[in-house]
Amino acid sequence: MRQILLGARIFDGTRFHDDHALVLEEGHIAALVPAAAAPEGPRRHLPAGSILAPGFVDLQINGGGGLMVDGQTDLAALRQICATHRALGSAGVMPTLITDTLAATAQVIAAGIAAAQAQVPGFLGLHLEGPHLDPRRHGAHDPALIRPMGEDDLLHLCAAAQALPALMVTLAPESTTPDQVARLAAAGALVSLGHSDCSHDTAQAYLAAGARCATHLFNAMSQIGNRAPGLAGAVLAANCAAGLIADGIHVHPATLRLALAARPEGLFLVSDCMAFAGSDLAQMDLGGRRILRQGGRLTLADGTLAGADLTLPQAVAVLVQDVGITPERALAMAGRIPAQLIGADDRLGQITPGRAADLVLIDANFRLIQSLMA
Repeated sequence: MRQILLGARIFDGTRFHDDHALVLEEGHIAALVPAAAAPEGPRRHLPAGSILAPGFVDLQINGGGGLMVDGQTDLAALRQICATHRALGSAGVMPTLITDTLAATAQVIAAGIAAAQAQVPGFLGLHLEGPHLDPRRHGAHDPALIRPMGEDDLLHLCAAAQALPALMVTLAPESTTPDQVARLAAAGALVSLGHSDCSHDTAQAYLAAGARCATHLFNAMSQIGNRAPGLAGAVLAANCAAGLIADGIHVHPATLRLALAARPEGLFLVSDCMAFAGSDLAQMDLGGRRILRQGGRLTLADGTLAGADLTLPQAVAVLVQDVGITPERALAMAGRIPAQLIGADDRLGQITPGRAADLVLIDANFRLIQSLMA
């Protein structure tokens, strides 16, 4: 069945097309053509000034729809979490387990493998954020569960990397070795540095060993100083990808502006959202600790930030309206760039004939109008 979408500015993943039509057939993209050359077929006129873009890609979601990724997560839970985020505009996500027990990690990996085998819509793989972190930079993670990486841990992670579509592992040099990073990278894992107080030189050594990314840049890591550039400085000076939580709370817009000027490529958006996403929850428990949702913030009782109350359309708006980058760059940071990082750019992040019509419709202020997923 053919459908012609007209009236919106169409962002193809790299640039905008004005006065164009998007032709869909049987849930797939058939063509992007000038509006005057649109073929015959049922027409849908989208709101004037709206933007039609590829569905977003979020590599760090801790939950959604009232569910957290934790030791109780199973195939049904991953299906619900992915569906929640597809409704919020993300065509693909990486459910993220923060620091937890061995049993919880094994449970989530098993659920992820089941989700991959079941071809759950929107499931791109898993992100394991911990437990091999630096206790000095634990953030909202339970420091009692942080521990060094052992040989058994490494073997399980390497096996998971080979069984999943993609596996992202956030770790800190303080709890791992360069050899472990090299072995993880060789197994296919995307190794990301984070929750670390390491020095600039140590960070460089771990990037040389095979780490290719940094988790929520500037948050829970050693900062840039005049004589000690820290992990944040090493990331910005290297050919390294990095996720950004652009809610205007985790990182000041001026700091975001500096980072984006330093790195024209490689930075991407993450929501770092919790179970609150897509729900009206006001509070929830995280490992026996209460998380409060107030004024766009998620915090523990002591005020520590605990994830973000954020969607990727909101993050795009912050980058354009508060930071001042172009809509083209902000939208690419929410789609094409993270898709490329995990090797999913053959199906996500761009409007290209033959791909599934996983699209997002936002207004001129980047507010979500509708998620249009095949």
